[in-house]
Amino acid sequence: MKVLITIILFFLTFSFSYCQNIIEGSEGNLSKRWKIKRGDSIKQFKIEPYKPVYFLLANYTTDINNFPTSANPLNTVEESSDFSDTELKFQLSFKTRAVRNLFGKKIGGDLWIGYTQSSRWQLYSANISRPFRETNYEPEVMLVFPTPYKILGFKGVLAGIGINHQSNGRSNPLSRSWNRIIMQFGWENPSWSFMLRPWWRLPEDTIEDNNPGIENFVGRTEFLATFSKGKHDISILAKHSLRGGSKNRGSIRLDYAVEILGQLQVHAQIFHGYGESLIDYNHNQTTFGIGLSLLQWR
Repeated sequence: MKVLITIILFFLTFSFSYCQNIIEGSEGNLSKRWKIKRGDSIKQFKIEPYKPVYFLLANYTTDINNFPTSANPLNTVEESSDFSDTELKFQLSFKTRAVRNLFGKKIGGDLWIGYTQSSRWQLYSANISRPFRETNYEPEVMLVFPTPYKILGFKGVLAGIGINHQSNGRSNPLSRSWNRIIMQFGWENPSWSFMLRPWWRLPEDTIEDNNPGIENFVGRTEFLATFSKGKHDISILAKHSLRGGSKNRGSIRLDYAVEILGQLQVHAQIFHGYGESLIDYNHNQTTFGIGLSLLQWR
């Protein structure tokens, strides 16, 4: 963990050196991505980038989860699997604006529909017929408002609220899912952007809850910092349970991508903590991945 934090601090120091002078009035990546400017006009339901799209051709974990467990006994497997500690991981993501200025031009309010899918494929496990170990599906609806203010040299870009569903589409004992009300706030300058997303989990009946206490592992909020300069993209995503003691848990992920040909980038990822995927919501591990990406946060 100390090594990972040291690497992250190095990248932060390196990237901050590029953006000491903030350009007044310049539009950052967050404004562009969410079409915040009043003059930004896109066709209704046009597909737009959301989260990064990448393919980690080799994603190694220090502790593969061969025996998924849950506080709900219906969601604990009885026999261990034989998964490899190296697999292929990929993520696909998009969003589309369904309604522009839902509350009129003065107040605004854009209604977005988003979808993200991430998969972990045991491509190198010929002995078990190369199955998909885990796929997470995440549809969401978001209401986003522009927020024209400045704080500490950064522009307030947006504030929003939405409904998020995430599941792995499997039956018991491997079923995992939860629903959340998520708020989001964004700030930017020409090179940096920040997103804060606290959430509240919608309660479920005890017998139907696949993953009781998931918020004490995956977290109750996340903070995303992204930096883009030239051919380089760096992002840090931190999640935390907002609890102390034995419930003081969360995760941190560092991604670095560098352009090699047009939109194609070499992409490296390091993750440490809980909830790398839904089946791993209460499983602590460190993963290292290398591959290619087509879209980043810019």
